[in-house]
Amino acid sequence: VVDDMNITKDTKLKDLISTYPWLKNEMAKVNDKFKMLHTPIGKVMLGKATITEMSKKSGMDADVLISRISDLIKAHEEVMA
Repeated sequence: VVDDMNITKDTKLKDLISTYPWLKNEMAKVNDKFKMLHTPIGKVMLGKATITEMSKKSGMDADVLISRISDLIKAHEEVMA
């Protein structure tokens, strides 16, 4: 089990994906707009985007976004346990 990463509004998406590689494929479950992570532009954004920037692009509140990502991580860890 990977240690829980403390996710804040300043957390970079690339750090999340680095810690939880499977998360890139799961992000579309959080918001349909995150399907773009699989496009060339998405790959550029992946390197720069923070939770705050992702919330603006998706129209989701940052705290809701953090909560949904945390829920995905917890669910994945339970499956892997």
